[in-house]
Amino acid sequence: MTFSIVARCAETGQLGIAISSSSIAVGARCPWLRPSVGAVATQNITLPALGPQVLDQLEHGLSPAQALDKALTSNGYSQFRQLTAIDHLGNTAHFSGAETLGCHNALSGEQCVAAGNMLANPAVIEALVHTFETSGGQLADRLIVAMQAAVAAGGEAGPVHSAAMVVVGELIWPIIDLRVDWADEDPVGQLAQLWAAYSPQVQDYIVRALDPTKAPSYGVPGDE
Repeated sequence: MTFSIVARCAETGQLGIAISSSSIAVGARCPWLRPSVGAVATQNITLPALGPQVLDQLEHGLSPAQALDKALTSNGYSQFRQLTAIDHLGNTAHFSGAETLGCHNALSGEQCVAAGNMLANPAVIEALVHTFETSGGQLADRLIVAMQAAVAAGGEAGPVHSAAMVVVGELIWPIIDLRVDWADEDPVGQLAQLWAAYSPQVQDYIVRALDPTKAPSYGVPGDE
């Protein structure tokens, strides 16, 4: 039903998640990020509470593996969960319970970790990690390229309908939060188009928030 990559940029310290699913609105339930702490993807039969709980444990100094174990143990039903996590230093961990759906795989790489279930084949996750590790550009660019490589490697076994990408940096809010909540086809492609449109404006929106006196004009009615 889902494949995702959780990653960190070693140069900027940004943390990001890109994810796609056959379910509607995957971005509303599965990616969880906290600036300067870490990022968590909770999927398969999703318990959204696991995301904040793992982040809390990371913030308290636990390793990603310890944080996953503590959150899963405290909630029960771990056999139905699939989680990945990265901390602010780039350390990673992943877990796939015995009841993870269909063909599934999880793999840690350099500054990244990826996982999926109901996959067309295990190589989808290998493509995610390898492409992220070998691609250039800013974190969001690398996440999008990695997701496109996963689709090219087979993606999910069935149709995919939603996709999302979230990136956090030094600010308390996400600097990128893009979602395709439902698409009849190619939500990853639509997410890439959203990023292409939003990419040139990311810094402008940060400036608008932090110093409105320097906010750029967008030439819309009433914007003088």
